[in-house]
Amino acid sequence: MKPNDPASEKGSAHSHVQNANSRQIAIALALTGAFLVAEVVGGIVFKSLALLSDAAHMFTDVAALTIALVAIKVGQRAADERRTFGYRRFEILAAAFNAVLLFGVAIYVLVEGVRRILEPEPVQSLGMLVVASLGLIANLISMRVLAGGKDKSLNVKGAYLEVWADMVGSIGVIGGAILIWITGWSWVDPAVAIGVGLWVLPRTWVLLRESTNVLLEGAPAGVAVVTLRKVIAETPGVAEVHDLHLWVSGADQPHCSVHIVVAEAVDSDSVRQEIAARLEADFDVHHVTVQTERTPCEVREALHP
Repeated sequence: MKPNDPASEKGSAHSHVQNANSRQIAIALALTGAFLVAEVVGGIVFKSLALLSDAAHMFTDVAALTIALVAIKVGQRAADERRTFGYRRFEILAAAFNAVLLFGVAIYVLVEGVRRILEPEPVQSLGMLVVASLGLIANLISMRVLAGGKDKSLNVKGAYLEVWADMVGSIGVIGGAILIWITGWSWVDPAVAIGVGLWVLPRTWVLLRESTNVLLEGAPAGVAVVTLRKVIAETPGVAEVHDLHLWVSGADQPHCSVHIVVAEAVDSDSVRQEIAARLEADFDVHHVTVQTERTPCEVREALHP
């Protein structure tokens, strides 16, 4: 492959993005892991469910960030005889796992929060406030680090959402600690925990839906298959379009394969090149496989059963 080959340049750019994502996640993992211990100790010492629920989210952060980091390393492996698309989809598996993990933690916090409201326990609000404030600082730094890659990778987006959920939790715990300190209402602590759980669930669902769509080889978001089919059908020289498939092998790698029947006296190579160029320009689909035919598949099958 020539040094100035666009495919080579694109692969190099993709590698740089992956390396950047890896560094971002490693930094966030170090920050989150360091603070996890403080939150667990603080939650136990100050008897705060809100702190412990935030620590539980922090634990899922550590697990999720570790998985995300491993996923990037595995995803950088080149395609081989068994994995002809490479290992990029491992990142999608990591994102789906992170979503399931968040769901589990959120449900646990909701159940435990209801129990704590029915059976209130005293909470040391000042210690709760200090620990939550330190947690908020750690969350904000981690979010800042991860923000650059969240729109380019579902894997990084999953890690970002984990930290973002913790940030919301820390803000809720801080507000709850202040309210408990002023009023002495211990029920505020589990109420905050329940609120955080309810806040996290819909965003977790979005991540799970997006990662599931990739695993089920669904069309990439923002690309209407009907419109794409119309563009191919309207390409000069195309007589018929069938067996159109549009899917995503990784969070940012849309693929398209299609069979077309070309008109008589039309150069097949020119038609293929035109379709590939239009899909890249109009839909940002760079991996296109076009099979050209002079007669439809069903006609050939009828003639040669």
